[in-house]
This record gives sequence, C-alpha cells and structure tokens, in this order.
Amino acid sequence: MAATEPIDVRKNRYPFCIVWTPIPLITWIFPFIGHMGICTSSGIVRDFAGSYFVSEDQMAFGDPTKFLQLEISKVPGGVSAWDRAIQDASEEYKSHMHNLCCDNCHSHVALSLNNMAYPGKRNWNMVAVCWQMLFHGKHIGCSGFLRTWAPSIFLLTVIAVIVIFIA
Repeated sequence: MAATEPIDVRKNRYPFCIVWTPIPLITWIFPFIGHMGICTSSGIVRDFAGSYFVSEDQMAFGDPTKFLQLEISKVPGGVSAWDRAIQDASEEYKSHMHNLCCDNCHSHVALSLNNMAYPGKRNWNMVAVCWQMLFHGKHIGCSGFLRTWAPSIFLLTVIAVIVIFIA
C-alpha cells in the first residue's frame, strides 16, 4: 500500500492508524478501557496481545471497533521510520511480561510513537494514547459503535431497572 492508500474496513487494513477494540467484561463496566494496536504503513495491525507475544494482523480481542488515523507527514523519516518504529517496539515487547495496569498494549503503542517521534515528541505513555483514542478516535461504522457501547448501556440499564424497582 502506498502512503495515500485508504482505510479498508472489509480487509481490516488501517494504514498509519491506532486501532482499538473492546475487552469483554472490562469494557462493559468501563467503556473507555479496551485493547489497542498500531498499524503499519500497509495497514497490518500489531498489538501486544499477551506476555512475550506481539500479534500481527490478528488482534487479541477481535477486529477493531475504533481507529485514529495519524499523519505520516508528522513522522521524521516518513514511511520507513513509521514501520521501523513499530517493528522495533514489537521486538522489544516480545521480551515483556504483560501487566494489565502498567505494561500493556497501550504501552506498546506509546513506545512505537516514541520511537518514531510522533509528532516531534518522545513522551508518549499509556494514558496519553488512551486519551487520544477516547477523544479523537472514530467508530468503525454503526457496528463498531454498538460493539463498543451496547454492552455498557445494557448493563447500566439492568442496574437502573433493579435500583428503581428495589427502591
């Protein structure tokens, strides 16, 4: 794919994007918490899927429901620097133990962004990438929106009904 190649949802290709998918149970309770990956220039998803394992093109919790497309023009070194940064971060994370709270998929994405100095900064962390996705990410169609929010809305509705009828 060229640098100008568009996103192809049917083929699961998201060039120059950070992607996000819900984690069953956790996202149902906290809809802003999910699983994250970063895509190469050809749109292949790389995600820190578990201890000592970085998956390629197969996200740990299913296809993305949200994406955040970044600007390749903000990466010193362009496309090759983008892909090299993701490859280097992925190789590094193949030696990491996964920790839900402090060394996880968000940290892998942050290291990738730091490696490529996007956009001229090297202080990305898991909280910063989480906030970027939360406030600037786009849902992948209606199904992406529903997969992200429907379980939380259903759970909150059940809790509200129980509280109303018990009170």
